[in-house]
Amino acid sequence: MKTKINRLKEAILAGRVQKGMFLTLGSDTVTEIAGHAGFDFCLIDGEHAPYDPVQMRRQLSVLDACGTPSAVRVPVGEDWVLKQVLDIGAQTIMVPMVESGAQADAIVAACRYPPDGHRGVGGATMRAGGYGANPIYPAEANAQISPILQVESAAGLAAIDEIAGTDGIDCVFIGPADLGADLGFRDALDDQALWDQITDAMGRIRAAGCAAGVFVPPHRQEAMIEAGATVLSVGSDAAIVTRAMADAAP
Repeated sequence: MKTKINRLKEAILAGRVQKGMFLTLGSDTVTEIAGHAGFDFCLIDGEHAPYDPVQMRRQLSVLDACGTPSAVRVPVGEDWVLKQVLDIGAQTIMVPMVESGAQADAIVAACRYPPDGHRGVGGATMRAGGYGANPIYPAEANAQISPILQVESAAGLAAIDEIAGTDGIDCVFIGPADLGADLGFRDALDDQALWDQITDAMGRIRAAGCAAGVFVPPHRQEAMIEAGATVLSVGSDAAIVTRAMADAAP
């Protein structure tokens, strides 16, 4: 058994625009449909959806079978949470609410095996290493892990240069909803003043040598790509189903 190559990480580091779907419904069937739909990646949202590690593992298996690159958003960047998600086979990890370079450094360390970090070695208990079928997984894993850090607050914006400049971070991803709420735009998330700040953040992230990402509505996609964003969430399964049901209702 060989360690899986992280194709999403390769694409991000190469600067290719990647458009992904956030999965929140926890349905293997919906995930399989999304996996065959043609998205560049699908993200299993463990922050705002009721996933546990067993459900996440199942979702990862479905996306692997579809051949679609996957990512997992954890609820919090704690070491034990990151370790569990990595051990079930996630390679691209999105961490919300990052507000400092020190926090970014700690997340990188938690995602890497020694001597580069302090991720615990799970051996034959891990899906990531084929339950022992891939004995060289610990030697190869660090190169395939891709941390994506979310900036979603005024404090995060203030520290965005040091966050984006942290060694080992592949992408800094702006969350407009939480950021907008923190900046006074909670009920006006399409206000141009908010998106002007997000546009500025894209430039600062890119200037630090990091990929920039954002959750973006359709009418702002091209503007965000022009601003430097290469990792874009273009919607969620829940929003699409809600909209389709409303359109079909009599």
